[in-house]
Amino acid sequence: MSDAAAHDFQFESAGHQRETAISGIWLFLATEALFFGPIFLSWIYARHADPIAFDAGARQTELMIGLTNTALLIASSFAYSVGLAFIRFGSCRGMVIWLAIAWALGAAFIALKFGVEWQMDLQKGLFPGPHFAIHGPARSGAQLFFAFYFFGTALHGLHLVVGLGLLAWIIFQAERYTAERHSPVHVVGLYWSFIDIIWLILFPLIYLMGRAS
Repeated sequence: MSDAAAHDFQFESAGHQRETAISGIWLFLATEALFFGPIFLSWIYARHADPIAFDAGARQTELMIGLTNTALLIASSFAYSVGLAFIRFGSCRGMVIWLAIAWALGAAFIALKFGVEWQMDLQKGLFPGPHFAIHGPARSGAQLFFAFYFFGTALHGLHLVVGLGLLAWIIFQAERYTAERHSPVHVVGLYWSFIDIIWLILFPLIYLMGRAS
């Protein structure tokens, strides 16, 4: 059987398939960056316009939870990288173990962020609206901060849930991958790293800038 016949018919070889997949995911991530970029720029501009109010909002956030979630995502990206290294050396079992660790760490982020931190925020009355807990001159600006906060973290969480689904898909069909043919593992790994990078931008915007000033 020829090399082309051993792979999908539209690819000349495994290398061609891999290059096409990697180019495709980089193009997709570029469009995602163009989507998130204006959100971050708007956030920074709004904070520059009313820094005192944004700082008042930021000081209401749960810094320790934010730090814990940052550590979880960084650890999950490391675990995924180790899993990718295993499949590159032909170890499917090693890949599955480390990808399962990455999945568990990502799921822990979701549980902590939305099951614990969001619940605390809502109980403290930090959701923008008529019952917003912060009063005085900083009220409107703090509400804008939390509008960015809830929208940004929800959007990031949605991407993370999609990533968890893709990671589970990789794990459940792990026997298909070999050292020579594992393009989907590489592609999902790039997407997983992108989710990590987005959080590393959100983290200082949410938790650090208001406390540093």
